[in-house]
Formats: sequence, structure tokens, C-alpha cells
Amino acid sequence: MQIFGLSIARTKQLVLSPPDSHRGWFQLVRESFTGAWQRNTEVVVADVVTYAAVYACITLIAQDIGKLRIKLVEKDAGGIWTETESAAFSPVLRKPNRYQTRIQLLEHWITSKLIWGNTYVMKERDNRDVVTALYILDPQRVTVLVAPDGSVYYQIKRDDLSGQRQEELLAPASEIIHDRNCALYHPLVGVSPITACGLAAMQGLRIQDNSSVFFENGAQPGGFLTAPGAITNETAQRLKTYWDANFSGANRGKVAVGGDGLKYEQLSMSAVDSQLIEQLKWTVENVAMAFHMPPHKLGIGQLPPYGNFEAVQRDYYNACLHPHIESIELLLDEGLGLTAVPGRRLGTELDIDNLLRMDTAALIDAEAKAVGAGISAPNESRYRLNLRPKTGGDSPMMQQQNYSLEALAERDQDKPFTKPSVAVQATPSEEVIHDDVDEAVTAEAKDVYWLRKELGLMDLATP
Repeated sequence: MQIFGLSIARTKQLVLSPPDSHRGWFQLVRESFTGAWQRNTEVVVADVVTYAAVYACITLIAQDIGKLRIKLVEKDAGGIWTETESAAFSPVLRKPNRYQTRIQLLEHWITSKLIWGNTYVMKERDNRDVVTALYILDPQRVTVLVAPDGSVYYQIKRDDLSGQRQEELLAPASEIIHDRNCALYHPLVGVSPITACGLAAMQGLRIQDNSSVFFENGAQPGGFLTAPGAITNETAQRLKTYWDANFSGANRGKVAVGGDGLKYEQLSMSAVDSQLIEQLKWTVENVAMAFHMPPHKLGIGQLPPYGNFEAVQRDYYNACLHPHIESIELLLDEGLGLTAVPGRRLGTELDIDNLLRMDTAALIDAEAKAVGAGISAPNESRYRLNLRPKTGGDSPMMQQQNYSLEALAERDQDKPFTKPSVAVQATPSEEVIHDDVDEAVTAEAKDVYWLRKELGLMDLATP
């Protein structure tokens, strides 16, 4: 059997089973709270994602990660990762498949992971066994299977968009990139954040539905129709139907005539008693907590006390985005075979500069300090500012008056703060001796000095 260009032998002795099947993995009833199944309280994913808070969390995380450029990097002998190009790996990182850009692929990757807890990416290889395309599969059409020897396989239903046109295909784990959100129950099966916040999202939807009905009724609560005597159930139902059809909703405010002593008594309910706003706010906070989303990103709560935009973004990056980004980088490294290239240390890296970009004034100030401190070269800072390099700006610079601690210690050994001795000017043949020369100078040297002076053999103007 041919799978992705590989020969896979299938025998009757190969028995595959879903993860943890001895405990009935796929028969397990997952409840949002104890007793939810008996009360027919169901959390429907298709409904949950329509809740504004859930939609905002999923799309914000997916779009922010989607705009990060995927870089192919190489580690040099000095341990520094620098961007590089490769004819084998760069094309698939720029254009992952025939119908998606890299941005759309990453958005689809994260959306599948957050909604279903799992992302399955199928590889397409060429004759060189190099990955040339990546296709994200429908997680509802993929089943993880485990062989008795522990080998992992993926059962894939037909998917024409990804090129899998067989009714059912068994793929080895080497041909599937599997990113799972948080494997709470089994290491091969991820769990979506909706598992934790689905009930709150359904409650928020019900609050909105009730509010919609309330405002359709003219923003007025219901009431009672009372009669002075006993009436049958049929009569009560007939009166209710007549009243609802003629004096509620769009007909609110019309003149109603009640005979036979019928009297309408309006129900009253204060906003404090209903606490709809507080309940709705709680559901949004619950959703934000499940997705690790800072509440202020969803328009609730106060901004952090610090006013630095970069600090706010960094908090969002560390709490919410960082685990997903690291997971994608590691899975791409292994899935594309970058870790197995002989003689080279290759990897992928998502460029987070755009995500954590500072405002222009702060960016220029930070780069000026980095150049002034000798941390980065001027051309490196110009690159971050989207400016062309200049001649002579490829090396970090320092001011000349800066000395190392070792140089200063060497200077101090010569007692630099003692009073300097009188400088003595020498002639080509012998020293020039002044009247105030040190007494250590010998008398013979003094005689030679005065003899030369008398004979005019030296510059008398010399001090």
C-alpha cells in the first residue's frame, strides 16, 4: 500500500485501537458539570463559537499568530541564530500549499487547535522525500490509533481539498504533524478551552436571547390576565393566545378591551434583581480566563497600571500566545526534518517584532541607547527602523574614554595620583642639567654642563 509515496504493509495481525480504548475513550460522556447529561444540558461547539467573547478570543489569537512571519534560521559556530535560505525548506515556509498563504495556514492551525483541541497537518513530499506542502485536516475526520507495539497512526477520512481522495487512509505518525492544545486525559488527545468555558458561553447566549425577547415585547415584562371567577383551561389558553397575538411584541401599546371582568396586572422586575449585566460580564470573564486572554483585550476590566504599550503587549504575549508559538516552531522543526540535516543546525522561528513593536519614539530611543552602549551596530538599528545600511556602520561602537576595569587596575599599580617628578630634557649626547636639578646629579655632570655653556656648545636659550 502506498501512502504519501511510502510503502506501508498492512497485515491482519496489525490491530489498531483508539487511545485509552479500554476505558471507552470515545464512549466517555463529558459533562460541563455533574448531572448535565441527565438534565439534557448540552454544550454545542457550533453554538459556543457564535458567542462574542469566544469568537473574539479565537480570532484574536489566530490573527496575531498568523501575522508572524516564519523564518528559516541557522545556528552558527558562535551559538547565534541567523536567518538563512534553503532551496529545500524555504519554499514551503513561504507558500505552504496551493490554496493557502502562510498567514491563512497559521490562522487555520490555531483555530482548529482552540476549537477542537487538536490540529492535524498532513505532509506532501516530492521524489527527494522533501516536504513540499502542508495541509491542515478537518479534526472531526481524523482518528488517532495506537498499535500494540506503541506505534501511532492516523485514520483519515476522505478530504478532497488536501488531496486525500481515498474513503479511508491510514497514515503513520511520521507523515502527520499533530499539535494538541492541552492533553488533560490522554497524551495523544488535546482538549479545547471550550471544555472549560462552554457552559458560561451558553449562559451568555441565553441571556442575550432572553434580552432579545424582552425588547421585542417593548422592553416591558409580562403580566397576568385575571378573571373574577373560575375559568376552564381551554378558556385560559384561548385568552392567552388572543392576547399574545394582538397585544404583545410589535402590537405592544394597542388598545385592549377586556370583558367579563378580565383585568391585566403587569409584572415588574428591577434591573438590580435580574443582574443581567453582571451575569453577562461574568460569562465574558470566564471565557477570557479559559483562553488565558487578558480581560482588557476583550473590552472588560481595567488596563494594566503601566501605560507602556510594549509592556501591555508583552504581558499578552507571555500569558496567551507564547505556548502556541513555541509549539508551532518545534513541530515545524521536526515535521520538516530540519533537525536531521547533517552538518547544519537549522530551525524555524516566528518573527515577533511586529507583535511587540514599540511606538516610534520609544523604538528610536531604545535603538539609540543600544548603539551608544555598544550593544548593537548602527546598521542593525537602522534595519529595525527599515532604513538602508551606511558605510562603516557594521560594527558596534564605543567612546574612546571608556576603559576596562583591568586597564584601570593596571594604571593604579603605577601610583598615578602621586606628584610627578621634574621633567629632564635630553640632548643627543647627554642630559641637560638645570640650576634646580636634583642634588642626586653628580658634581662631575655639573662641571661638564657649565664647561659646555662657557664654550658656547649648547643653546643658551634652552631653559
